Amino acid sequence: MPEFLPLDTFHEYPPDEMASRAAAFYATAQRRRSVRDFSNRQVPKSIIEDCLRAAGTAPSGANQQPWRFVAVSDPAVRHQIRVEAEREERAFYDRRAPADWLQALAPLGTDAEKPFLDIAPWLIVIFVKSHSLSGDGQRVKHYYAQESVGIATGMLISALHCSGLATLTHTPSPMGFLNDLLGRPANERPFLNLVVGYPADNVTVPAIRRKTLEEIATFI
Repeated sequence: MPEFLPLDTFHEYPPDEMASRAAAFYATAQRRRSVRDFSNRQVPKSIIEDCLRAAGTAPSGANQQPWRFVAVSDPAVRHQIRVEAEREERAFYDRRAPADWLQALAPLGTDAEKPFLDIAPWLIVIFVKSHSLSGDGQRVKHYYAQESVGIATGMLISALHCSGLATLTHTPSPMGFLNDLLGRPANERPFLNLVVGYPADNVTVPAIRRKTLEEIATFI
């Protein structure tokens, strides 16, 4: 029989405090912007560790926690990632990307050059584990692995933002080179590369708008 414990970590707040907490979190979240120009200022490892711990609290299918976070601060490894990523990015922009995709990316001003991979002090490469092995070597399938890792990644981005750091989700395609560079096994598939650090001085971001509540939510 599974073991169950009392839910002693849940805290209920008075309605007024609930409202103020929700509003405060929204105020913080709405200031989050992806940036592509980073400072090389160092970020303490302990901050990254606590944000990863927060990500690890995410719900997951059957509680299998099918994620692996590889936090890279070594400049040589970050440079290797840049070299391989730009090789794939050039192929994408020059040959593989359909015209409508390039048109959608145009307002963001992106291209194949990714200097932030060298400059930002941390890259957190997130892997999805399709399965694991039991103690006796049997294959254990992971359920809803993609969805679970997506939730954990969102929590990680929020934790980093609330800590005062900027992030950028970077997804060169294909990303199999990350397994080779970071020594990850075949049952782990790269999900995305999260660039983490302080924004560069006088950084600018694209003039975009976020959809309104009415555009993203329906109440029934």
